[in-house]
Amino acid sequence: MPHVEPAHLMELALGNDVSSDAPGALRHIAACNRCREELSQIRRVVVSARDVEESDLPTAPPERVGQRITQQLSAASAEPHRTRRSTNRHGRTIRYALGLLVGIAFIWWWSRTGP
Repeated sequence: MPHVEPAHLMELALGNDVSSDAPGALRHIAACNRCREELSQIRRVVVSARDVEESDLPTAPPERVGQRITQQLSAASAEPHRTRRSTNRHGRTIRYALGLLVGIAFIWWWSRTGP
């Protein structure tokens, strides 16, 4: 039997009633380390998700964060564009990447410190 489809593994992890091919899938999972490990990981995610409480959910950042972003964007758009088009694209890509990294770092920090 081929590996069990991820959607089927998800249904098994959720405890949903699955189709008549469940016995074959369960036999395969019992013999296949890869599928067994994947099912185990999905079950851990399901258990963790079911244990989430409202206090675990992220909250909006303080108002000053949005104000600062707006100020910086306004200042950046007011600056004259003195670069060639290809350089401008490169710079924009770098700014987007840096912005993404800052956002990820903020979310990581926020999740570690908690509200």
